[in-house]
Amino acid sequence: MPTIQSLPDILEPGLNVVFCGINPGLLAASTGHHFAGRGNRFWQTVHLAGFTPALLRPEDGRAILRYGCGLTTAVARPTARADGLSRAEIADAAAAFELKMRGLSPGNIAFLGKMALSAMTGQRDIAWGPQQHSLGGARVWVLPNPSGLNRAFSLEALVRAYRELRVAVE
Repeated sequence: MPTIQSLPDILEPGLNVVFCGINPGLLAASTGHHFAGRGNRFWQTVHLAGFTPALLRPEDGRAILRYGCGLTTAVARPTARADGLSRAEIADAAAAFELKMRGLSPGNIAFLGKMALSAMTGQRDIAWGPQQHSLGGARVWVLPNPSGLNRAFSLEALVRAYRELRVAVE
């Protein structure tokens, strides 16, 4: 079986928002494109929420930088599903993640789902939306994960949550 590489970040200093997934999916890692799964609603959600004027495709992901946004993951190791990671593995990645964010100085970090932030901070009860604390100097948000596996949130609910962040950033 071939080795699957980690997914490269799409980041630069001073972004308005860094969207942080839990870890790369196998398809994203093998193609080198964030949110590459057919059922993933990320690109549609960020477009409908007003972050991008046009619908971007995963293979055009670097274009998100033009709109003050970047992409990263809390853990670099790809898995078929995020539940393939242990809380300890995510917690172990916290210090390096915070150092990376401190060096890039984004205004906001939006965790996509509660799992990564919960494991990184040890907090169990995390609310959706803006958080009380910062991370690496950036304001922290928690947004629903746009994965096609997350059917607890409709596309409309995802767009509402992401739009709240976009409005706050403006």
